[in-house]
Order: sequence, then structure tokens, then C-alpha cells
Amino acid sequence: MNLEPPESKVGKLQEALRAKAKGSPSYRFYLLYDKVYRRDVLYVAYHRCRANRGAPGVDGQTFADIEKDGGLSTWLAELSEDLRKKTYEPQPVRRKWIPKPDGKKRPLGIPAIRDRVVQMAMVLILEPIFETDLQPEQYAYRPERSALDAVRAVHGLLSQGYREVVDADLSGYFDSIPHSELMKSVARRVSDRQVLALIKSWLEMPVEETDERGVKTRTTTNRDEGTGTPQGAVISPLLSNLYMRRFVLGWKTLGHERRLDAKLVNYADDFVICCRGSGVQSMATMRDMMAKLKLTVNETKTRLCRLPEETFTFLGYTIGRCYSPKTGRAYIGTYPAEKKVQKMIDSISACTERKTTWQDPEELVGTLNRKMRGWANYFCLGPVSKAYDRVSRHARQRLRRWLCRKYRENGWGADRYSDKRLHEDWSLIDLRKVRQNHLRANA
Repeated sequence: MNLEPPESKVGKLQEALRAKAKGSPSYRFYLLYDKVYRRDVLYVAYHRCRANRGAPGVDGQTFADIEKDGGLSTWLAELSEDLRKKTYEPQPVRRKWIPKPDGKKRPLGIPAIRDRVVQMAMVLILEPIFETDLQPEQYAYRPERSALDAVRAVHGLLSQGYREVVDADLSGYFDSIPHSELMKSVARRVSDRQVLALIKSWLEMPVEETDERGVKTRTTTNRDEGTGTPQGAVISPLLSNLYMRRFVLGWKTLGHERRLDAKLVNYADDFVICCRGSGVQSMATMRDMMAKLKLTVNETKTRLCRLPEETFTFLGYTIGRCYSPKTGRAYIGTYPAEKKVQKMIDSISACTERKTTWQDPEELVGTLNRKMRGWANYFCLGPVSKAYDRVSRHARQRLRRWLCRKYRENGWGADRYSDKRLHEDWSLIDLRKVRQNHLRANA
């Protein structure tokens, strides 16, 4: 009897696939499908999906439903058997609309848990293979890489004199990826027909939407137009990285990086091109490449920025001229973008509205602390003190007002709920101390 934990067995499988892919860059994997329905792979995939939580899909099934009365083992066994017999078929994706800061909405696809688990199993198998092929300029959805690393990379290039920046934006990247070209990118490394067919079936999943009256409609736009990866699907980040690799790799292999002395930094569908005096040519070359990749450049948001006179925003950070508070010296730095600071302030206001006073104070403060700590953990680069002070000051003001409303006290509570008391007695997080911890860690 093999008592090795599933995580360990899957880890060994991934390492073997990674080693083979790295050692043989032109090798095409032809036996992968049987690994997707392995019970240990599905077990790990399920628990990763569960950790991500997420709403149920069109079938309404939740993780609690699956695990009721110890039913997980049976559920995984049935799923494995459906995959083995090739009777598995994905269900439609439930669409939900998420508000954007500009007042518009973006679509979010929510596959059924069953489909999420199979997609995660596929990611467990394919990620080690394609990870070896992704370019160092790509930072999204990769082990030991993050958005902060991408921001640091851009700042490093600026410090090296790459002061002209093509701040690029693509229109609906995830919805525009052409299926035929994407499948060619997958097939370059995978020849297993069952794996390719499964991926194609996910790209073509119908979308189900329920209107305000409860009427359900299904559309097949992705299948009909042959474009798009379903946003919200577990497999989409890997596929989007794989297609963006064409642009990043082409920029170098076609000689544009060397000829123009222009370097890329990419995170998902966001990227910038840092140049040494070749911004105009780099932007024109980028447009031409995107047209060949059948992607659309958003001309209203794409611009050429020249530092230090101008600034640009990348992954929530504004990058441009800063001044040392001690010496007054000017330098190129990064700091939280105004929109991101305001979004955090608005989130605090929403948590402390009059209608929320039914909560226990400890519960509210816990919510505020989680929000502020998560925000500060991301916005930790460069001079952040002013942004931290704004957010902390707003949190204190809103919490005071909330406590007065809850306990029906007159006034704004400045005396009764001092800054010191809010931090010490009510345990509200102090972002100044968070900043000090960041400085110690960086030191």
C-alpha cells in the first residue's frame, strides 16, 4: 500500500515533467491525458479549488454539497471515471458582471466546480511544461513571481536610463485571443489529442446569464467567433500567458529589443516597453506585431511617456519623479496610484456605513484590518507614507463615527475614541507600524 501523500506524488510528477521539458526544449508530450484523471491529481486539484473558494456554477453545486456525508471520495472517483471513459463534458459557464471603477462592468465567468477541478488538474500537468518556455519578462501567474516583481523590474530599467516608456493597453485581451493560434501554441509542446480536445472544449463553453427577471439565456460567442478564453476559468491564466509569450518572444527573436534598445515587462495583459530614445519606433512596431497576433491596441489608453517630466501607472503604482523628504533630491520612484488610494478609502467607507452598525465592533475592526493589511502588503514599494496616512486617518474617522452611531452617542467621538484608544483598545491596525515593518524587512 502506497501511503505517500497525494501532494508529494503530484509534486514528483510535476518535477519529472519540468525536467523533461527543460532538458528537451523541442519535445512534444504525447501521453498526458491519463495523468489528468489520476486520483491523486484530482484530489490536489479539488483542494486547490476549494482554497480559492468561489461561487457555484450553473448547476448550483457547492463544496459543502460535495463533501456532505463524506461524499468527496465518491465524487472524485466518478469524475475520474468520466474522464477515463471520455464521457466528461463541460457545463456552461455562469456569467456575472463585476463593476469597474469607470462605471462600466466586466464579465466574470464562473465554471461549475466539476469543471474547475478538471481544469486545475490540467494546470497541474501543463504548468511545469510551459513554465520552462515562458520568458523572464513575463511575471503573471507564475511560481515565485508577482506583480511587485514586475514593478521592481520596470523601476530597475528606468534607473538604467530607459526613460521613454510605451504605456500599452490592449482592448479585451482575454476575449480576443484567437483559438486557432492559441491551440497552435499549446500543440507546440503537447501532441496528446485528448488533452487538446479538452482544452478546446473549455474555450468553446457556452455562457449562461440570468437577467433581473430570472430569465436564463445561453450564448456561444466564443465558439461562433473562435476567440476568447473564459475569464474566471482556472485554465485561462495559463493560456493567456502562453499566447502573450508569442509577443514577448517575438520582440526579442525578431531583433526589436536590440535594434530599438527597448525592453519589455509583462504582467497578464498589462505591459510596458522601456526604451532609450526609441519610443515612437517601439510603439509603431508594437502595433504592427499586435495586429499580426489578431489583438487590438486600445489607442485611447496607450501612450508614450517620457520621464522624469511625465508619469505613468503600472499595476496600481504611479511611476515618475519623487522628492526625498530629507534632502529634497529628485529621483525616479514608485508610489500608490491615486485611484488605488481612493478605492481603499471608498472600501473603508462602505464597511462603516450606518446600516452596518448591527455588527460587533470586533468583527468590524477585523474586517478593516484585513482590508488595510492586504492593501499595505501590496503597496509597500517606494514612498508610501502619505498614502498610508490618508488611509489610516480615514479609517480612524470612520470607525469613530461608526462607534458613536452604534452606541447612540452625540458628536464625532474625538475625545472618547482617541487615536491611541482606537489602536490600543480597539486593535485598529496602525499603518505607520506596518511601514516600519516593511522598512526593517527590506533592510
